[in-house]
Amino acid sequence: MMIFTSVYGVIDGFFVSNYTGKTSFAAVNFIMPVLMVLGCVGFMFGTGGGAVISKTMGEGDGEKANKIFTLIVIASAVLGTALAVIGFFILKPLAVLLGASGTMLADSVLYGKIILTALPFYVLQFEFQCLFATAGKPKPGLFVTAAAGIANIVLDALFVAVFKWGFVGAAAATAISQFLGGIIPVIYFARKNTSLLRFVKFRFDGRVLLKTCTNGSSELMSNISMSVVSMLYNVRLMEYAGENGVAAYGVLMYVSMIFQAIFIGYSVGVAPIIGYNYGAQNHTELKSLLKSGFSFIGVCAVFMFAAGELLSRPLSLIFVGYDEVLLSITSHAFSIFSFSFLLSGFSIFGSSYFTALNDGLTSALISFLRTLVFQVAAVLLLPIIFGLDGIWLSIVAAEVMSVTVTIIFIIIKRKKYGY
Repeated sequence: MMIFTSVYGVIDGFFVSNYTGKTSFAAVNFIMPVLMVLGCVGFMFGTGGGAVISKTMGEGDGEKANKIFTLIVIASAVLGTALAVIGFFILKPLAVLLGASGTMLADSVLYGKIILTALPFYVLQFEFQCLFATAGKPKPGLFVTAAAGIANIVLDALFVAVFKWGFVGAAAATAISQFLGGIIPVIYFARKNTSLLRFVKFRFDGRVLLKTCTNGSSELMSNISMSVVSMLYNVRLMEYAGENGVAAYGVLMYVSMIFQAIFIGYSVGVAPIIGYNYGAQNHTELKSLLKSGFSFIGVCAVFMFAAGELLSRPLSLIFVGYDEVLLSITSHAFSIFSFSFLLSGFSIFGSSYFTALNDGLTSALISFLRTLVFQVAAVLLLPIIFGLDGIWLSIVAAEVMSVTVTIIFIIIKRKKYGY
């Protein structure tokens, strides 16, 4: 599911870059972090709520798990609507604050406003990617995500390549696909189904919502931090490389989404199993899940690094082959950026592991340090020393520090959780 979501995000960037040019491509990538900040609350509800629900099921209380599930979905939909309204008012001032002007400002704001119309459904889509696994129905979850992704790809081709609507067509295609990705799961769980979860009558429970938000705070922090850091990267790139730098960074983020989706997808997919065994106090299985998880991440990391190094230029060609200067910057940046794939998966899995153990504080701290503190420090310092290369090295340096912190927490918390 995570890979499909990433792929159709990449397709969006491909059509914008190749059919509307690098200015519109830079504008889309410039405003995208702001939209991600607003939409990632769905990931918080999905991962945090999934941990609470799976632990409750592990304790043998299926009816209570259904009530929690219903409460979480309703709360996230309401919050998503409120954030969409807020987004309409803050989008332009924030884009100006970040340094956008002229055509780039107008394009980025228009693109953002179109996407905001589907924000509540984007929140639900993010959420259900996690909750389908918790409900024991990963296949329908994959089907929904694939359907939304295919719709986005087809509509991108139609709106951008055939109708020549430019980035407006790309935004419309994305908004429609997000609507589908959010509404289909609601229909599924509202009807009779064979999953472990269903919508039932519920009462508002502030403590459950607080626990959900606490558990999912690491994922929320991770997504918000990545978006905030992306904004900072864009500001620094405007200083060191201008529009070309922002466009090159956009390519890195699009391709990175697919690579990182493997780490995130595995971590989210295994979380309900960890949470269930934690609720059942099965310490032997918790230890096995930790060991197998790190082994899987390690193997994937090596393959991803090799793929990144070998395919840096071919992947860059797909997006910016029409501009030789931009292509050179992008392929060089990718060859440096690929080193981060060797490390990032371990911190992602470690954070998710603690979320599943209902230890939201530790999980949030790992994510906060990895995606915000370390990266901000690196991107402010390293460019002063290494120039433009320092910006690409910042991500790698942050991952080195993050893995170190993750290992320390794994060791410190071993006795407490018995893994």
